[in-house]
Amino acid sequence: MRGTVRWNGVMGFEGQSESGHRFLMDLPKEHGGEDKGMRPMEALLLATGGCSSVDVVMILKKGRHAVSGCEVQLEADRAPADPKVFTRLHFHFVVRGKGLKPEVVERAIALSHEKYCSASAMLGKTAAISHDFEIVEE
Repeated sequence: MRGTVRWNGVMGFEGQSESGHRFLMDLPKEHGGEDKGMRPMEALLLATGGCSSVDVVMILKKGRHAVSGCEVQLEADRAPADPKVFTRLHFHFVVRGKGLKPEVVERAIALSHEKYCSASAMLGKTAAISHDFEIVEE
C-alpha cells in the first residue's frame, strides 16, 4: 500500500491513496491553517470507524442477516502531552435491518475489534477501546 501527502504551502495537505482517491487535511486558523479540511487525527479516527464498520457489515452479510444500514458514532480521548496518542476510543454502532439479533450484532462487532480491523488493532496498543450498539428494526 502506498500513498502521497502534499503540502499546499500554508498548513493544509492533500492526501492521495494508491487507488487515486484524495482528501484534504488542514489545521484551524489559530494554528496557521485555513480550516479547509479535517485534522489528521480526525481522519485517523474516522478511518478506524470505517474499517470496523466495513467488517461489521461484511460479517453480517456473510451470515445472511438482513442488514440495511450501519453507522458508528465515535468518541476519543487523547493524551495531554506529545505525542498526543489516542488513550480511549468508544464506538457506538447503530445497525439497521430486519430481524437482527443482539447476540449476532455483538459478535460481528467483537470479531471486528478482536480479529479483523487493522486500524483498531493498532490503536488498541495505546487506547482502551470499548463499544456498544443499538439495533433499529426496519
